[in-house]
Amino acid sequence: MANARVTVHTGAGIDRVEPELHGHFAEHLGRCIYDGIYTDDSVDAEGFRGDVVELLDDLEMPVLRWPGGCFADDYHWEDGVGPREQRPRRRNLFWGQGREMVPEESNRFGTDEFLELCERVGAEPYLAVNVGSGDPGEAADWVEYCNYDGDTELAERRRENGRQEPYGVQYWGLGNENWGCGGNMGPEQYAGEYRQFATYVGSMDGQLVDDDLELIGCGFSDHEWNRRFMEAMVDGIWLSEMQLDHLTLHHYYGRTMSVREGDADDYDEFLAGALELDDHVDRLAGTIEATAGTRNVGVIVDEWGAWHTEADPGTGLEQPGTVLDALSAAAVLDIFNDHADVLTMSNIAQTVNVLQCLVETDGDDAFKRPTYRVYDLYAPHKGNEAVTTAVETPTREVDDEELPLVGASASVDDDGGVYVTATNLDTRAAHTVEFTVEDATGDDVDASVLFEGQEPDMVVDADNAEEFAADDLDVAVDNDGTVTAELEPATVAGIAVE
Repeated sequence: MANARVTVHTGAGIDRVEPELHGHFAEHLGRCIYDGIYTDDSVDAEGFRGDVVELLDDLEMPVLRWPGGCFADDYHWEDGVGPREQRPRRRNLFWGQGREMVPEESNRFGTDEFLELCERVGAEPYLAVNVGSGDPGEAADWVEYCNYDGDTELAERRRENGRQEPYGVQYWGLGNENWGCGGNMGPEQYAGEYRQFATYVGSMDGQLVDDDLELIGCGFSDHEWNRRFMEAMVDGIWLSEMQLDHLTLHHYYGRTMSVREGDADDYDEFLAGALELDDHVDRLAGTIEATAGTRNVGVIVDEWGAWHTEADPGTGLEQPGTVLDALSAAAVLDIFNDHADVLTMSNIAQTVNVLQCLVETDGDDAFKRPTYRVYDLYAPHKGNEAVTTAVETPTREVDDEELPLVGASASVDDDGGVYVTATNLDTRAAHTVEFTVEDATGDDVDASVLFEGQEPDMVVDADNAEEFAADDLDVAVDNDGTVTAELEPATVAGIAVE
């Protein structure tokens, strides 16, 4: 008998699930760029790791954020363009590179390499501008180099560097964590900096370039900070005249948990931490609406994911890739579907080798982590209409809060097909889940499942990576179209109902 029920209200649309909600993030940190994405030892004549690029291309990444992260607010883009042998070697103020964690940046991988990578994998680029130690003129110059098709020195320099046509970069983040590593600014100070940078970068739009630039402000998980920032932004009529298209927040969880030493109670606390993002999105969207009187400013979660004790600066923020982390990613992606009316993008941290990466490299091997499998399973949601999903589930008390043991979300495609994803967040026991989809007959149901029979702390490596692939899920379909499935502990299911 079912002890959890999921009801999909197909007529109660939320909004389109923007593909950018499945976005990614790459920073000059540890082995993300060098040895991860790019290496002079690659068989690729341009320096890219072909095996990694192929995996990222197969993932159909909608958007990729670069060059940071904290790195972005001490990065000067002109250091990373032109002949590689002439590029200056600079400090990496916040991180080290490679397994040796050398606090230096070679600049072998710069703007043109990143934008070529985006074209190779079909991702829209999202560039993070240096607000902390840079200036507005430098930011406007970067836009000009990337997007202008005229006869200025910077446009000509791009052509000399091998790129004739403008790149047409749309997304420009004005700063990163400016409340912290991006300058330790107060909200009013950052609002002033944002206005200044937006004046110069935003004035490019429609004057020198015609790319509908979208400018992204840096928010905080401290919602009082966000309120004060937004109030400073809307002082007078400035917001109606200048661009603030999106506001961000970051959400890491699991900072006190060791992957290797955690137990079932730790897993519950970890998953509860992931689910806290639901409240953060609500509160940031509410702040925007209350202060700006509009929801036209989208919410972006441009850094998020598991961050365990194994990940510290001395290891290049590398940590084992586990089923548990992938389970948390599924729970977060369900949150994104439920908030499709306010969320416009997300970027999991990070793409290769760092934190909750989707791809890992080990010498000549490159392989998918369990989180990669979750993104594959959730891919059918992209571009669909998210719909309201009611979940009746048993719970477990965690730190005076109730952890829902089953989660789900759903979306409807253009042909009326329904896709439901469900997570058994209980790492200790199976749950039988009954799915009711309004107006569905249940005649055509296709279901798959991830991580059956695998322990939550099971770690991926080059030898076992294929063991994490999805399997068929057995379901029972009643005459009224109700679908019932038993979800083993720590599993994720995808169910397509025509």
